[in-house]
Amino acid sequence: VVPLNKTKIIKKHTKHTNRYQSDRFDRVSTSWRKPTGIDGRIRRRYRGMPKMPKIGRVSNKKTRHLLPNGLKKFHIENERDLEVLLMNNRSYCAEIAQGISARKRSSIVEKAKAMNVVVTNA
Repeated sequence: VVPLNKTKIIKKHTKHTNRYQSDRFDRVSTSWRKPTGIDGRIRRRYRGMPKMPKIGRVSNKKTRHLLPNGLKKFHIENERDLEVLLMNNRSYCAEIAQGISARKRSSIVEKAKAMNVVVTNA
């Protein structure tokens, strides 16, 4: 299956920005939150401190969720979910859910092959 989008994929930043002091305390999760303290060194952008994420870190909208094969992932849990990809098989590929049994998985892969849909973890 040849993907519709031929644009070169450029990942600007692949590293996730962690929340300030999330490495010090278990109660502070790693998901990014903007520092708001009045004396915060990060918020005031002091030299030598971790950088805050900016809008320029975001990848190109056309290539944002693309895999190296040029397709986007679509989560599959049963054979009926594959029917959604029938008309979109050149922009999406199937990824079978983790908890699917081997018997059900093989029937999904078989149907995907008949429908000309790419399965990433077949």
